[in-house]
Amino acid sequence: MRPETPGYEIDDDPERIDLDAAWTFLSTEAYWGKWRGREDFAAQVRASWRVVGAYDGTGAMVGFARAVSDGLALAYLADVYVDPAHRGRRLGVALVHVMIEEGPGAEFRWMLHTSDAHDLYRKFGFGEPTTVLERPAGPSRQAVG
Repeated sequence: MRPETPGYEIDDDPERIDLDAAWTFLSTEAYWGKWRGREDFAAQVRASWRVVGAYDGTGAMVGFARAVSDGLALAYLADVYVDPAHRGRRLGVALVHVMIEEGPGAEFRWMLHTSDAHDLYRKFGFGEPTTVLERPAGPSRQAVG
């Protein structure tokens, strides 16, 4: 059951996503998102399988989540945030709930990388990693020779 968020709306309409609001937060506040340029982020959102926004009573976007997926069995949750001024109202729980429990990926295997908010994700069945093989991105990666 979706958590109640009085005074807020959670919506998965991609046309409502405020790229500027998301970019402002992710490029200044999010430890995981500061490396991207604005156009990189816009391209990621356009290529996302699904996006969900949290909106206050004025319609301003105050939270966001996106996912990439094969559309059949596997999805990756990314860029989940709630603006600090709106935290404590269960918006993070509602964003994740709509993304993974109410959408077309409700039966998918979901993955994410995070260094925080573990209690939030545990509510949705995410646990400690078991066996993870991961190839890091970017120039710090060792070349294969």
